[in-house]
Amino acid sequence: MTAPTATEPLVSVRDLGVLFSRKRRRHRSIRELVLKGQTGGMRGDEFWPFRHVNFDIYPGEAIGVVGRNGQGKSTLLSVIAGVLLPDEGTVDVRAGVAPLIALTGGFEGELTARENIYLVAQLHGMTAAEIAGEFDEIVGFAEIGDFLDTPYKHFSSGMKVRLAFSVVSRLHEPILLVDEVLAVGDRVFKQKCFERIESLLDNGQTLFFVSHSENQLRRFCRRGLYLESGEMRADGPIDEVLAQYEAESEQRPGARRTRQKVAAAAVD
Repeated sequence: MTAPTATEPLVSVRDLGVLFSRKRRRHRSIRELVLKGQTGGMRGDEFWPFRHVNFDIYPGEAIGVVGRNGQGKSTLLSVIAGVLLPDEGTVDVRAGVAPLIALTGGFEGELTARENIYLVAQLHGMTAAEIAGEFDEIVGFAEIGDFLDTPYKHFSSGMKVRLAFSVVSRLHEPILLVDEVLAVGDRVFKQKCFERIESLLDNGQTLFFVSHSENQLRRFCRRGLYLESGEMRADGPIDEVLAQYEAESEQRPGARRTRQKVAAAAVD
């Protein structure tokens, strides 16, 4: 893989589209694919989380992906990570990716924390010697020293996040994908994660960051991508993208009732 220059995109997305089924059947049979190709139609249970998406990401950019639940934010990160194939268009990723896009973070439940550290890091190209050199820092950051030989499946959600973030944020990859996982965990550890992300950004790492927290998006990101109703509604400075998202949210049916419920709960 040839590293891009500062003037070349690190990620190029062209006419990207992903097709899902409401019955969660992602993989169709060959017969279904052939018939679908002949008719050119969609089944009634199929939908596009997004379609016709285009953008370029350059080295060192910090991108906040904005949108309501179910609008394709996590799907977009999964495509960039290479764990999900698009149905239309192309994604050209010209550097390695460190994905933190689910609580499991690619970890194996039956393996211990110690074994998972080596497994995940080696899958991303780190040598055993490199892992050994960072092992104590990974364990110390995750605060799981007493549970190194405990199977990962027995960890609490907070412990899983601590270990996953600690390992993934130390992978020698130029692109970091973070998807809502920091919504889990205590305040002190979140602050440690935020400081780690800022350090990575200072060192030129590229970030894709999915969060419903406007404060977090503004803290880390300078650019935003806004997904809504199957399309990319906006691509621009994060403050402008968040302002558009908020303005459109105010216009949706039920928005007023939701605000009234929140206000009533605050009074109670």
